[in-house]
Amino acid sequence: QVQLVESGGGVVQPGGSLRLSCAVSGLPVSQYTVAWYRQTPGTDRELVAALYEPGTYTYYPDSVKGRFTISRDNVNNTAFLQMNSLKPEDTAVYYCKYLQYWGQGTQVTVSS
Repeated sequence: QVQLVESGGGVVQPGGSLRLSCAVSGLPVSQYTVAWYRQTPGTDRELVAALYEPGTYTYYPDSVKGRFTISRDNVNNTAFLQMNSLKPEDTAVYYCKYLQYWGQGTQVTVSS
Protein backbone atom coordinates (compact mmCIF):
# COMPACT_ATOMS: atom_id res chain seq x y z
CA GLN A 1 0.00 0.00 0.00
CA VAL A 2 1.39 3.39 -1.00
CA GLN A 3 1.17 6.19 1.54
CA LEU A 4 2.34 9.79 1.49
CA VAL A 5 2.56 11.73 4.74
CA GLU A 6 3.32 15.45 4.68
CA SER A 7 4.70 17.47 7.56
CA GLY A 8 6.39 20.77 8.22
CA GLY A 9 3.55 23.21 7.74
CA GLY A 10 2.80 26.00 10.18
CA VAL A 11 2.51 29.73 10.67
CA VAL A 12 5.34 31.96 9.51
CA GLN A 13 5.81 35.69 9.05
CA PRO A 14 6.23 37.20 5.58
CA GLY A 15 9.79 36.74 4.43
CA GLY A 16 10.22 33.60 6.47
CA SER A 17 10.98 30.03 5.44
CA LEU A 18 9.50 26.58 5.88
CA ARG A 19 10.54 23.15 4.69
CA LEU A 20 7.80 20.67 3.94
CA SER A 21 8.47 16.93 3.99
CA CYS A 22 6.64 14.12 2.24
CA ALA A 23 7.46 10.66 3.56
CA VAL A 24 6.66 8.01 0.93
CA SER A 25 6.06 4.36 1.79
CA GLY A 26 5.27 1.47 -0.52
CA LEU A 27 7.27 2.71 -3.51
CA PRO A 28 10.79 4.09 -3.97
CA VAL A 29 10.57 7.89 -4.26
CA SER A 30 13.42 7.84 -6.77
CA GLN A 31 11.45 6.02 -9.44
CA TYR A 32 8.86 8.52 -10.68
CA THR A 33 8.04 12.20 -10.81
CA VAL A 34 7.20 13.80 -7.47
CA ALA A 35 5.26 17.04 -7.20
CA TRP A 36 3.88 19.56 -4.74
CA TYR A 37 0.54 21.29 -5.14
CA ARG A 38 -1.32 23.84 -3.07
CA GLN A 39 -4.97 24.71 -2.68
CA THR A 40 -6.98 27.51 -1.12
CA PRO A 41 -10.72 27.32 -0.42
CA GLY A 42 -12.83 27.48 -3.56
CA THR A 43 -9.94 27.01 -5.97
CA ASP A 44 -8.38 24.13 -7.88
CA ARG A 45 -5.11 22.62 -6.76
CA GLU A 46 -2.18 24.50 -8.21
CA LEU A 47 1.10 22.84 -9.16
CA VAL A 48 3.95 24.64 -7.40
CA ALA A 49 6.90 22.31 -8.01
CA ALA A 50 7.75 19.09 -9.82
CA LEU A 51 10.87 16.96 -9.94
CA TYR A 52 10.86 14.73 -12.99
CA GLU A 53 12.36 11.28 -13.24
CA PRO A 54 14.48 10.20 -15.02
CA GLY A 55 16.94 13.03 -14.70
CA THR A 56 16.76 16.07 -12.50
CA TYR A 57 14.54 18.42 -14.49
CA THR A 58 12.42 20.65 -12.28
CA TYR A 59 9.42 22.85 -12.95
CA TYR A 60 8.19 25.87 -11.01
CA PRO A 61 5.50 28.35 -11.98
CA ASP A 62 6.50 32.00 -12.07
CA SER A 63 4.67 32.62 -8.79
CA VAL A 64 7.24 30.61 -6.80
CA LYS A 65 10.27 30.45 -9.09
CA GLY A 66 13.43 31.48 -7.26
CA ARG A 67 11.79 31.02 -3.86
CA PHE A 68 10.77 27.34 -3.74
CA THR A 69 13.04 24.33 -4.24
CA ILE A 70 11.92 20.72 -4.62
CA SER A 71 14.23 17.85 -3.78
CA ARG A 72 14.20 14.25 -2.63
CA ASP A 73 16.20 12.00 -0.36
CA ASN A 74 16.28 8.54 -1.93
CA VAL A 75 17.83 6.95 1.14
CA ASN A 76 15.03 8.08 3.45
CA ASN A 77 12.37 7.90 0.72
CA THR A 78 11.26 11.46 1.35
CA ALA A 79 10.53 14.45 -0.85
CA PHE A 80 10.95 18.04 0.29
CA LEU A 81 9.75 21.51 -0.59
CA GLN A 82 11.98 24.30 0.69
CA MET A 83 10.03 27.56 0.71
CA ASN A 84 11.88 30.85 1.22
CA SER A 85 10.80 34.49 1.13
CA LEU A 86 7.26 33.45 1.88
CA LYS A 87 4.40 35.82 1.04
CA PRO A 88 0.85 36.00 2.40
CA GLU A 89 -0.39 34.73 -0.98
CA ASP A 90 1.53 31.48 -0.36
CA THR A 91 -1.00 30.63 2.35
CA ALA A 92 -2.66 27.35 1.39
CA VAL A 93 -2.87 23.65 2.12
CA TYR A 94 0.12 21.99 0.48
CA TYR A 95 -0.10 18.47 -0.94
CA CYS A 96 2.51 16.02 -2.10
CA LYS A 97 1.73 13.85 -5.14
CA TYR A 98 3.51 10.70 -6.34
CA LEU A 99 1.99 8.90 -9.32
CA GLN A 100 -1.75 8.95 -8.59
CA TYR A 101 -1.26 9.10 -4.83
CA TRP A 102 -1.81 12.18 -2.67
CA GLY A 103 -0.87 13.00 0.86
CA GLN A 104 -3.33 14.41 3.38
CA GLY A 105 -2.03 17.96 3.09
CA THR A 106 -0.31 20.34 5.48
CA GLN A 107 -1.44 23.89 6.21
CA VAL A 108 0.93 26.78 5.53
CA THR A 109 -0.09 30.21 6.81
CA VAL A 110 1.97 33.30 6.07
CA SER A 111 0.86 36.16 8.26
CA SER A 112 2.26 38.94 10.39
